[in-house]
Amino acid sequence: MKKTKEKAFSSIGVRSFLTVVVVLVIALTICGILSSFIPQGEFETDENGAIIVGTYTQGEIKGIAFWRVLTAPVRVFASEDALTIIMISVFLLIMSGIFNLLDKTGGIKIFIGRIMHRLRDRGGPVVCVTVLIFMLFGSFFGMFEELVTLLPIVIMFMLSMKLDTMTGLGTCLMAACFGFSAAITNPFSVGLAASVAGVNPSSGVWLRIVFFGMIYLTLCAFLMLHLRKIEKKPERSPTYENDLIKRAELESKTHIPEKNADKIFRVYSVFFAIQAVALILIASVRSIAEYAIPILAVSFLVTGIICGLLVSEDKKSVFKHIGNGALSMLPAVFLIALASSVKLVMTESGIIDTIMNEVITVLDGKNKFLAVILIYLLILILQFFIGSASAKIFLVMPIIMPISTSLGLSPQLVILAYCMADGFTDVILPTNPVLLVGLSMANVSYGKWVKWTWKLQLLLLALTVGVLFFAVGINY
Repeated sequence: MKKTKEKAFSSIGVRSFLTVVVVLVIALTICGILSSFIPQGEFETDENGAIIVGTYTQGEIKGIAFWRVLTAPVRVFASEDALTIIMISVFLLIMSGIFNLLDKTGGIKIFIGRIMHRLRDRGGPVVCVTVLIFMLFGSFFGMFEELVTLLPIVIMFMLSMKLDTMTGLGTCLMAACFGFSAAITNPFSVGLAASVAGVNPSSGVWLRIVFFGMIYLTLCAFLMLHLRKIEKKPERSPTYENDLIKRAELESKTHIPEKNADKIFRVYSVFFAIQAVALILIASVRSIAEYAIPILAVSFLVTGIICGLLVSEDKKSVFKHIGNGALSMLPAVFLIALASSVKLVMTESGIIDTIMNEVITVLDGKNKFLAVILIYLLILILQFFIGSASAKIFLVMPIIMPISTSLGLSPQLVILAYCMADGFTDVILPTNPVLLVGLSMANVSYGKWVKWTWKLQLLLLALTVGVLFFAVGINY
């Protein structure tokens, strides 16, 4: 009998992958065509590599050979950005492999399930505690898709407390997404963007922490209002009828304890504690801050393998799970190469400085408030077409950062704006596969979901713009 191939925890859907590839190939092609119409140009740069405004000189229109455009995704690994691309690609492969190991050995499921079970009889506050747990995993470790696999458990947990499916979606799917977006040290957004920008990932962390707190309180308030409404009249829940059926099924099932659950919980508690210490050290010790990504990669890989060996009876399966998880991230590495090749083509054709000069000229005299909102809107628009955080970073950050610096916007502000625009809409856009999978797990229609969450999305839009304006106002 033919074995069924194991589906990795963080595998990328074929449809999502092809959509992003098409968008990036179009962008790459357009850049190649533009080189035949836009003249070459160049800025002088300072010792840090930042462009010096007012030093732009224009050259001739030369164009770029088609073969250079075609081979750019391969040649990018020999470009000046090669080391950064390779380092981040290896980091993503390691992170994906370890997260897959945690999933296959029951680490994430048991770790979060145990915490939730201990809070089970504490009533309303358990919702806010559960939200905090999922948001912290998203904000610190960049976990979103991984946590959504726990959605059925969370929904059953909420139903057992006489709450509803929507509360389960809010405390799991929404909380994980909001934590990812209100990133504090998220290696897939803050970490990668800081690496591309050449700044310390911990710089400006205080405002990200404040923003995380604001989002946490906002989501808790939203869910508390929902609970108060259905407590008075349960029929007002969008999932009331289905929840009656689910509760009846739940009461008829007997819980079977997981084998070695206690040991797995203890081992992975140590694992997450070690990663928390590593994050704290990176944020507090300046001498190692610039090596944040290699340190995190080694920490996750070494402790992940040790923990996996401790909890697994089949030691060989540990490396199999890591390998399958890493393989599932290879499409993301290809997307990074494809996105980075856009900058390579623009640089080789000599038009990147010309384009930046035009943008700077258009924005010249405009205030910083308008500039940061335009950056925010750009990422927000790209989010509809490109869900991959890493692909968007390598596509736009190399262009946005020099422009932002010339306009007086700090890299920390741009990173904050990027994180805000990159994530929150993941739980409202119909192009996001994780949302559709989550709604399918919960048996909730997209229409019901939009009706339940659209006001919250508008509130988040106002809140994020307000925080960005505040950041500009204090020269963050």
